[in-house]
Amino acid sequence: MSELVEVRGVSPAGLTPRQIVTELDKYVVGQAEAKRCVAIALRNRMRRQMVEDEIREEIKPKNILMIGPTGVGKTEISRRLARLTTCPFSKVEATKFTEVGYVGRDVESMVRDLVDMAIDMMREDEILRVEDHAADIVIDQIVDALLPMTTESDPERVESAKKTRAKLREKLLAGDLEERMIEITIEEQVNPQLDVFSQDGMDQMGINLGDMFSGIIPPNRKKRRMRIRDARPILFDQALDSLINMEDVRERGLQLAEETGIIFLDEIDKIAAGGRQETGGPGVSRQGVQRDLLPL
Repeated sequence: MSELVEVRGVSPAGLTPRQIVTELDKYVVGQAEAKRCVAIALRNRMRRQMVEDEIREEIKPKNILMIGPTGVGKTEISRRLARLTTCPFSKVEATKFTEVGYVGRDVESMVRDLVDMAIDMMREDEILRVEDHAADIVIDQIVDALLPMTTESDPERVESAKKTRAKLREKLLAGDLEERMIEITIEEQVNPQLDVFSQDGMDQMGINLGDMFSGIIPPNRKKRRMRIRDARPILFDQALDSLINMEDVRERGLQLAEETGIIFLDEIDKIAAGGRQETGGPGVSRQGVQRDLLPL
């Protein structure tokens, strides 16, 4: 757990509530009480990361209810807090969700969106970590396309080929061969897409089966001739895919969303039934949304 906090979010030895409030003061005018509450909540969340796993499970983070008219800074405080800690943040309008079984988005979709955002953030971290290595791989692949490795056993020819490859590498790094044509192998991953519709056809959900079948269906490989400047981004993306373990990224992204994710529910007051039991109309679905929101 502690490794995750070091990758994303503020370290437990970092910001104090006073420092958090000072940062929020740069972007939001007034609202001192709200800033103080969210700063203390964030600090408690960071302190929770420092305790042992068994105790951590007993300390459940609490939700914060911010009440006020439009434009006073409720959303901005939450958004700036997420940026300050580089935590996954998702803002959703409660009125857009319906109870499972009704037309519209169900509450679970907001959690899925948050997890997807966390996975993207972890992948960006991995890209920053391996991008230099990926760039070296791209240069080697382009050099191989320009001058394949020799199979000669003559030491002089082998040494001459090495020197030529070294010169090509220098020219590539200097950008002198960008218009040269080369032949590269492009891998195209098969991503079957399934569209699922509700009864009224109003809510469309795309289910990406690429991750499910990525280990079963091999990628399509095609050879294509293009300029080096056009081949670079393609080879770079392929190098990143080979260096990044997406299974590990997904696990860490899920953990990140669980531990530091922030979901901002806007207009939650508009789905409150206020103790009134409705037997028909949209109120029935809204009452179901209230029940579905409780696990969050």
